[in-house]
Amino acid sequence: MTPVIELQDVSYAYDIGPPALEHVSLTVAEGEFLGLVGPNGGGKSTLLRLVLGLLQPASGAVRVAGASPQESRRVIGYVPQYARFGREFPISVEDTVLLGRLGTTGLLGGYRVADREAARLAMTQTEVLDLRRRPLGSLSGGQLQRVLVARALACDPRILILDEPTANIDMRAETDIFDLFKALNQRMTIVVVSHDIGFISRYVTRVACLNRTLLCHQPVPIGSEVIERLYGMQMQLIPHNHAFEREAKT
Repeated sequence: MTPVIELQDVSYAYDIGPPALEHVSLTVAEGEFLGLVGPNGGGKSTLLRLVLGLLQPASGAVRVAGASPQESRRVIGYVPQYARFGREFPISVEDTVLLGRLGTTGLLGGYRVADREAARLAMTQTEVLDLRRRPLGSLSGGQLQRVLVARALACDPRILILDEPTANIDMRAETDIFDLFKALNQRMTIVVVSHDIGFISRYVTRVACLNRTLLCHQPVPIGSEVIERLYGMQMQLIPHNHAFEREAKT
């Protein structure tokens, strides 16, 4: 299968502290749904920043869609872990999604018809079109997350990268969001960072376990031995069945 993300013997260190990544090699194929898991401080966000071209590796090479990350930014849609804006900022859902078009449209003359059509399609796919006139600050956590995904989709990406996309939403919204990602995976490659191995194993085609170095990158499920190596302690997988939980409550 065609590789769309390639890391070859990549290492990176910040100015203070131990190396964030050491000799990481990973290939993500076109059409994969890759889950990236590991402890806090294990280098997951650093790896994403290298793929996005926001950091340069101290050693090794990173290629995205056959080119450097800087040259390939327009093929990537990115949803950050935290939305860094004030919820009181006076911007609508539609205007937020249109921000995803800034890299594809000219700066003069405002948004084109094609930009607004792309934003409308992204809002339709994420089921927030009926919220388009709402101020962003009035949304629930799950609604806001869908809007941020719509913003990433507005540029019509080939690769969708998500950093802890369900960190601040409830379990039902988490399931709905991942069902959306599974549907989007029919037409794009998806890389998602998560702490919840048990949950994402239901959706992804492969799990990469990262704690400064890549411990494994294999099809799910992940065994207890790998989990202990990853987190440095004994861990127990808890199965998720939110559909059953919802039925039990009704």
